Amino acid sequence: MTTRQELIPVTLANGAKMRVAATVLGGEEDVAFKLLSFDEVTNTIEGIADSLQTALQKIKPKKASVEFGLEIGVESGALTTLLVKGSGTATLNITLEWGD
Repeated sequence: MTTRQELIPVTLANGAKMRVAATVLGGEEDVAFKLLSFDEVTNTIEGIADSLQTALQKIKPKKASVEFGLEIGVESGALTTLLVKGSGTATLNITLEWGD
């Protein structure tokens, strides 16, 4: 199955406009006629970061880094985000360090 991507015009929270390469998740759909909000993407990033921060505060590593990949798709005329496999073998790559 071939995935199809389109450049979708979006508006950022500060009013800036940009285009996002989005994977079309449904059937044929004309979305280029309206400007979509990027809020779904930023809300997803904030939600993932908040959840990870809560977990990291519980285990209290001295150092932590998290790498994750999001793919932007368009479904039912709105942007949606998908957590996708990045360059590693896992969707989330987490590094934790304790000690001096």
